[in-house]
Amino acid sequence: MQNLQLTSDGRLRHLITLAGLPRAVIERVLDRAEAMRRDSRDGARPLDLLAGRTLINLFFEPSTRTRTSFDLAAQRLGALVINFDIERSSTVKGESLLDTIHTLEAMHCDAFVVRHKESGTPETIARHLRSHACVLNAGDGSHAHPTQGLLDALTLRRRVGDFSRLSVVVCGDIRHSRVARSDVDVLRTLGVRDLRLCAPPELLPAPGTAEFAQCTLFHNFDDAVAGCDAAIMLRLQKERMEAAAIPSEADYFARYGLTAARLARAKPGCLVMHPGPINRNVEIADDVADGAQSLILEQVANGVFARMAVLAELLGGSAA
Repeated sequence: MQNLQLTSDGRLRHLITLAGLPRAVIERVLDRAEAMRRDSRDGARPLDLLAGRTLINLFFEPSTRTRTSFDLAAQRLGALVINFDIERSSTVKGESLLDTIHTLEAMHCDAFVVRHKESGTPETIARHLRSHACVLNAGDGSHAHPTQGLLDALTLRRRVGDFSRLSVVVCGDIRHSRVARSDVDVLRTLGVRDLRLCAPPELLPAPGTAEFAQCTLFHNFDDAVAGCDAAIMLRLQKERMEAAAIPSEADYFARYGLTAARLARAKPGCLVMHPGPINRNVEIADDVADGAQSLILEQVANGVFARMAVLAELLGGSAA
């Protein structure tokens, strides 16, 4: 995968996963996101780094935050954005995904942002391109969501600085979560040593799952959150899990919901995060989601700058 994602001189060619990406590459993207925040005056001033470039959003699953922030990121960099209408395309006539991609390549598109329910689809596209276009994974099945991992790392870095001193708990539907995988990848690469995963047994990763090998697994959320610096809550992936995976939403909230009482068990000032969309009072209580320790809306804002940085790395050449 590293040979697919990186050029011979170590720069990004595609972004499919954060697994295996060198720390220097990740830190360069995070630094560039900060520079773009500054240069664009928090997004108020457009930049023209990608003028003349064309980005196509290929979303085969619903999305609000990711699709909108990719739109804004590309537009603020001066690129033309095409939101590909899957329901009105030739895919409904039986055209294969790769034939669709090759057709779009023939129109001289520069980048494809791909969200798909099947794990591995963005990698398959990247391996079969016939042009110099790049592929950005906007979430594939339960495999990876690399730009979410980057924006979460950016959000934490702006608050804490030194990752090596952090204790972070990720709680929720770990087994089906591409966000959990990308967060674990990026936080481990950036030096977090105490990574805790908490979920009901049915929603924890299967025994021996390699990407979670260095994490501590918990079934009891009260124990998992104790002494933590940050709590990343996850959405229940109802569309990917068996109906019987949890007995009821009320029972789940009682055992695994982040309430003010549970948050008090963490370190004072423990940061609260959630990739969204939130199922309120199922994964997280209203007063915690909207409280002073919540970074949820900061994550949304940082998503635009993280995606601007990735697009600039892939399409815009070296940073100034």
